[in-house]
Amino acid sequence: MKKFIISLLIPIALCSKARAQNEIILEGEYGVTVGAAHYFGDINNRAAVNRPKIAIGAFYRKQFGNYTALRINAHFAQLGYSDQYSQNDFQRRRNLSFNTNIFEFALRGDFNFFKFIPTDFNHSFTPYATLGVGIFSYDPYAFYHGEKVFLRPLNTEGETFYQGRKAYSPMAVCIPIGFGVKYAVTDKINISFEVSHRFTTTDYLDDVSKTYIGIDKFSSPGTPPIAAVLQDRSFETGTPIGDEGRQRGFSKQKDQYAIAEIGVSFNIMSYRCPSTR
Repeated sequence: MKKFIISLLIPIALCSKARAQNEIILEGEYGVTVGAAHYFGDINNRAAVNRPKIAIGAFYRKQFGNYTALRINAHFAQLGYSDQYSQNDFQRRRNLSFNTNIFEFALRGDFNFFKFIPTDFNHSFTPYATLGVGIFSYDPYAFYHGEKVFLRPLNTEGETFYQGRKAYSPMAVCIPIGFGVKYAVTDKINISFEVSHRFTTTDYLDDVSKTYIGIDKFSSPGTPPIAAVLQDRSFETGTPIGDEGRQRGFSKQKDQYAIAEIGVSFNIMSYRCPSTR
């Protein structure tokens, strides 16, 4: 009986010792972020960062050791730009603009540069890299005389009826890649700052990609009259330039966007009791 009682007490004593020594395992984190998003593409083809818009997110991160983790991310962001922000004469004459809401869901791998242990002051900070794949929805729109007009149904570049051009999907794939820093304020709460860039599989985030098809192509029955107006808005800055075949966008490069954000996360902890062997 004495040996039996001792065999029961040994693992309890070991586990208590582990707690006393703060042998705590970081299982994961969940948190929220807020920041700014920016678009890069046919209307912002010089990568200017001068029109950021709101971005918010939520995530769950599953930790695998002190260096690697798998993260599930959800984001809402707003993107938009106008040719009037450009210093290029052609773009200012072209006079196109857009806005869109982004709803993104992504799976990412996170890789800490330093060992990260929230309960250890000497390991409470780390830079990290992140890489993943996601899917997002978008629906570009523009304003005309103060009225919000969605552009995808208008087929402004002749999608569905001109030279075999197909309608673009309201969803696309993105590849987020970025860097961040993370600091454990306490053993339960972390703060972070991250900048991540998204390469996408669409060139229609801004509803601009290929060439003008000519205003006469929008005179067919069933075509909304507003489509003829919004496919070439250069008439608002002078003589219309939208002749058939003239470059409207650059289809060989997909659109992109980036998000910079600060975050607060809460640690999910567990105790690992050492083996009795």
